Amino acid sequence: MNTDTHLSPEQYQQKMQKRKEIQAQRLAEASQEKGLIIVNTGTGKGKTTAALGMVIRSLGHGFKVAIIQFIKGAWEPAEKAVLSQWETQLDFLAMGEGFTWETQDRERDILKAEQAWEKAVSFINNPDYHLVLLDEVNVALKLGYLQAETVVKTLKEKPESTHVILTGRGAPSAIIEVADLVTEMKLIKHPFKEQGIKAQPGIEF
Repeated sequence: MNTDTHLSPEQYQQKMQKRKEIQAQRLAEASQEKGLIIVNTGTGKGKTTAALGMVIRSLGHGFKVAIIQFIKGAWEPAEKAVLSQWETQLDFLAMGEGFTWETQDRERDILKAEQAWEKAVSFINNPDYHLVLLDEVNVALKLGYLQAETVVKTLKEKPESTHVILTGRGAPSAIIEVADLVTEMKLIKHPFKEQGIKAQPGIEF
């Protein structure tokens, strides 16, 4: 029930003024800056999409960004075409070859994940890069293509101002523990499962 509808205009103004003061105090107290470790996980749609929003913000500020795709490399996403206009600021590497049920070659998947990780480490450790997106790396971890302790070690030793985003369902507990910001996308309904509607341009790719 929305209690605000039962307030007089004066009571509502007083309530909002108090909320504004509390928010202003919180903003004043939050004076530190640091490179964040951000995890987008869960069964719901939107993990990579949310990460790309941060990528666009960083590019808009003139920062250098790197994106490494661990699983979806077989796709040619429309995002890549859009982001190509920032080619002097952005490195976009599609290292994976698709989902594991498509490749059906575990050893090759592991090799590709390891190669992607080597590239990722080089970007993470390069202080010229403001943001590094490790797309679907959580899936590579969940499948055992990479070891969580290896990733955690690099994250703990990264340059202080570098932001790193790790996307994909099934983020290991070790990754969640080291992260500063964790968002779990929860699936409520999906048109493919509920209605048999196929992936559509502009929505899924």
